[in-house]
Amino acid sequence: MVTSTHETSHRIFQDHPEVLTPAFEALGLPPPAKAIIEALTPDATEIKPLERRVDTVLKVEPSEGDGFLIAIEAQTTRSRDEGASWSYYVAHLHAKFRLPVLLVVVCRNRPTASWAAGPFECRVGTWRTQSTRPFVLGPDNVAEITDESIVAREPAMATLSAIVHSESENAPAILDMLARGMRSFDKATAKYWCEWLEVGLEDTPVRETWRELEKMVATYFPGRGTLFEETYLEGKAEGKAEGKVEGKAEGKAESILSVLEKRGIDISEATRSRITSCSDLDTLTLWFDRSLTATSAENLFATGPVAPA
Repeated sequence: MVTSTHETSHRIFQDHPEVLTPAFEALGLPPPAKAIIEALTPDATEIKPLERRVDTVLKVEPSEGDGFLIAIEAQTTRSRDEGASWSYYVAHLHAKFRLPVLLVVVCRNRPTASWAAGPFECRVGTWRTQSTRPFVLGPDNVAEITDESIVAREPAMATLSAIVHSESENAPAILDMLARGMRSFDKATAKYWCEWLEVGLEDTPVRETWRELEKMVATYFPGRGTLFEETYLEGKAEGKAEGKVEGKAEGKAESILSVLEKRGIDISEATRSRITSCSDLDTLTLWFDRSLTATSAENLFATGPVAPA
């Protein structure tokens, strides 16, 4: 089952590849800031019926050296079948794109991280046909962020760190520091990162701790029951049905614009007006879903399916 924690743990790499810094540093590669990184389709399905989908696939073109792919998986527990699936992903992506593949697995507890490091081998007797060794980002190599100034400079890394360490005994203190660090953000930025974190902590014991700490507004993940949504979308009309619909529409419109802005996509005044003036919740939900992968604001209004970025 794909949880919101799982989704956030890999999707953050699509919008903020700078959180790959620990992996780049460990491998002696140029940091993400000096590389061109683009998201590819995560579909690893062949023509035959079995469907396979990698969580996130990024193509990296370093400032120096050859390009490669990063396949990112989020794993919360050990899985008997996952090793074989990961080996398939690596082999398939290598054959499809003719580029070497780095498999990165994000884990939030040490037992899962230790298992995820592999190797996962295909062998007959002593003969090893294939060996898959993921690079694991977990509690042992993702630093705990304990400095408010780092939160201000590197909010994506601070958010990922809080999710990775969400099962540690220090988690409440980490979240408290993170909340204090976010006070230096402007309102829109604070809203954006607070909701990233709340959704990422959805199935963890410290989610309620974070809900007590966050006092900002807006929504980045509509329909996920976050504190912002409950407080500002459901309550805007003070129990009046018409007002509730208007409040939800306004919140979803703000979410769409926030996603496009954070992804660096230009928004014309005509497009902004079309989004903010729309009151149909189904249409706004469709536009929001498309905003996560659209390559231009105009893609939101396409009449057919929008191809993945």
